[in-house]
Amino acid sequence: MEELTKTEERIMQVLWKLKKAFVKDVIEHLPDEPKPPYNTVSSVVRILERKGYAGFKAYGKTYEYFPLVSKMEYRTASFKRMLSQYFDDSPTALVSFMVEETLSQREKQQLLDLLHDSEKPAGDAR
Repeated sequence: MEELTKTEERIMQVLWKLKKAFVKDVIEHLPDEPKPPYNTVSSVVRILERKGYAGFKAYGKTYEYFPLVSKMEYRTASFKRMLSQYFDDSPTALVSFMVEETLSQREKQQLLDLLHDSEKPAGDAR
């Protein structure tokens, strides 16, 4: 799955949220101020369509776009890419980085609890 640019990803976020949208709807839901020009957003949506991320339904000369790739599919591919590029495909290296660099004490405890709960046999009420 091809990686998206930041602009493409922002527009996909809107399509995932709305499920289907015309270009004007995408512009309306972008957090950018000032709003990007219609032609710019239209061009990016057409690029997403060529890359296989979005499909469309034509109503004359107007197009309604919708995601062809789910947010979860993209998230999974992005995560695998990050794990490979920055952590040498090592989940342990990723978790170590998170623990050392980004997690609060409360989040560390939540992670420990999650790991502990995942070790319990199904139906175990320890």
